Amino acid sequence: MPRRRYINLEAEMARKGLSKKDIAEVLGVRTATVYDKLKGKHPFTLDEVLKIKNKYFPEFTLEYLFYTEE
Repeated sequence: MPRRRYINLEAEMARKGLSKKDIAEVLGVRTATVYDKLKGKHPFTLDEVLKIKNKYFPEFTLEYLFYTEE
């Protein structure tokens, strides 16, 4: 079964120079957890997506940021 990838989120992180560690700090999780979520091993929760969007990407919609490509 193919895993989901958050291609837009990863692209926007790169544009802003944000690391997985930056995302992990705002979520209060390990960097490895963020890596797993970005690669589709585990889903982001609604609370997590809202924290990421509000802190780093208020200019984008959730639909755009968390679009998944399988």
